[in-house]
Amino acid sequence: MPTAPLGTSVKGFDEKPRNDPAPGLLRIDPVLLLGAIALIGLSCLVVATATKDDIPGQPDYYLYRQITYGVIGLVLMVLISQFDYSRLREWRFGIYGFMIGTILLTFAIGGAAKGSTRWIDLGFFQYQSSEMGKLLLVLALAGFMVERVRRLTDRDTTSRMVLLAVVPAMLVIAQPDLGSGLVYLAIVASVLFVAGTKWTHFAALGTLALTAVLVVLVAAPALGVEVLKPYQVDRLTAFMNPTDDPREQGYQLKQSVAASGPASGRAAGPTGPPRPSSTSCPNTTRTSSSRWSARRSASWAARWCWLYMP
Repeated sequence: MPTAPLGTSVKGFDEKPRNDPAPGLLRIDPVLLLGAIALIGLSCLVVATATKDDIPGQPDYYLYRQITYGVIGLVLMVLISQFDYSRLREWRFGIYGFMIGTILLTFAIGGAAKGSTRWIDLGFFQYQSSEMGKLLLVLALAGFMVERVRRLTDRDTTSRMVLLAVVPAMLVIAQPDLGSGLVYLAIVASVLFVAGTKWTHFAALGTLALTAVLVVLVAAPALGVEVLKPYQVDRLTAFMNPTDDPREQGYQLKQSVAASGPASGRAAGPTGPPRPSSTSCPNTTRTSSSRWSARRSASWAARWCWLYMP
């Protein structure tokens, strides 16, 4: 089947629908809007509970800041909804180039903290290129996939999409930010799945991923080559024995299980039972009661978020 030349329109993607949606606020999906408002409200609840003792005399400092950011986010949501997102396909090269450029710029002028260089200080806020890169990668890959809509099942298309994601992923991992780098790989897998890539391609990619894991975690250390830092290896393998180090690598896994709500119904909400004495939390500047309140609020928030999931 012939393919459309790069840069030309593809039938079915440039045609405007006959029934154009109503302009203005009516273009926003009401379920999506309610879900966003609910998440903002629940996040304010968690922040207010968890940070009330952080700044003496200003228990609501972080709450007001969270509300401000939430309002700004809703305003941006309305503004972006008025934009014809299909035009982003024309900007795919610029979007991808901007993503790679900002990640590289982080190495040059980014601020370092605890051995990582991840942020660019813009004065009024810190720009983290790896986080914005997640959204930009989705947009860029979607644009490239649309241009190859008639060759979505070709091995060449799959290879190109994976390569486009591997390059920024490796740069982000080098910051080092292993978690975000793995998210980049999850993004390309999701885009390929939505596009209808053949299962055989996923099987081949899975084999390559498994081989890479074995090389990084087993073969390379056996040869005396340290690909990942010890703490990164511990994070990748913590799920096998989360109780070995509950204060460090196993902490997030343990708390995620607790936030989902135990079977006994304890800690089911912000007004749940008081926290018993425990030393399983990592050292922080917050008080024990503040951490426990945050945990109860997070548990309650996690339960209510299920109402807004499709």
